Amino acid sequence: MAQTGEFTKETLFLGVLAASENLLNEALNSLIERYGPIKKRSEATPFTFTDYYNEEMGGVPLRSYHIFEEAVDPSRLAEIKTTTNEVEQAFSIEGKRRVNLDPGLLTLGNLVLATTKNRSHRIALNRGIYAELTLIYRDHSYRALPWTYADYKSRETIMLLNSWRPSLKQSKG
Repeated sequence: MAQTGEFTKETLFLGVLAASENLLNEALNSLIERYGPIKKRSEATPFTFTDYYNEEMGGVPLRSYHIFEEAVDPSRLAEIKTTTNEVEQAFSIEGKRRVNLDPGLLTLGNLVLATTKNRSHRIALNRGIYAELTLIYRDHSYRALPWTYADYKSRETIMLLNSWRPSLKQSKG
């Protein structure tokens, strides 16, 4: 019979879209208070993959990616998404988000994101939160799946996550 046990802690990942650099930093500071320091972060660059967020955010938002130093129990992913939703709400103006936070888990084998939207390829976690397998690691690189959003499967994002992978190995060490 298989034995159950505790999950191995994983690296907390955060994708951020923000209306400005100041809002990005304020939102990050709010999460640093809860989850500890940022270990690595990408540059904030204009999000040009779609104009979906432009009206809500008052122009082209900035996109950045972050990983935290302190690993988390993966069973907390729904709770973390609930917290990031609260942070998004705190920065909203008249119901429009100024910050969009995509928490997830970056592991040696994949990137899993949390979402509130149910689709055929997502797994229910808790409290209306779903997990989406967004990238898998195969043949020496993270790889997109048919449903992976364009920014997450971009060459630049894949190269960034591949460059962060050795630090994930060290933290498992």
